[in-house]
Amino acid sequence: MQIEEKINIKATPEEIFSFYESVSKWSTWDPDVQSSSIDGEFKEGSKGRLKPANGPEAKIEFTEVTKNKSFTTISKLPLCTMSFEHVLIPKGKGTEVTHKVVFSGLLSPLFGRLIGNGIKRSLPITMQGLRDAVESKG
Repeated sequence: MQIEEKINIKATPEEIFSFYESVSKWSTWDPDVQSSSIDGEFKEGSKGRLKPANGPEAKIEFTEVTKNKSFTTISKLPLCTMSFEHVLIPKGKGTEVTHKVVFSGLLSPLFGRLIGNGIKRSLPITMQGLRDAVESKG
């Protein structure tokens, strides 16, 4: 299962990426995040934790980080991996931002139904929160 949302933000990729790099502040623009942290630098291989607003705290791993362009985290569930991809593409005087969630593994159909529907409903709200925060320099 895959869920994808896009939004245009009137800011440079560098301005938006700085919000991603401030992992402990994700909850200020993402209402689905109660708390988040990273052990070390914002780079591939780093690990952290994320406590969703409705759910148990999960371990996350940064599997790809390309400064000012993209980053991906994964979180493991029983026989399923959730991948969270974030991509920034310059468009005119702004940036097209894509957030994609991919469920893979043997139990991905089950977790896609259990968790995916909530993510599908909340992802547009998360994207709007990021846009509001970045455009107001919050």
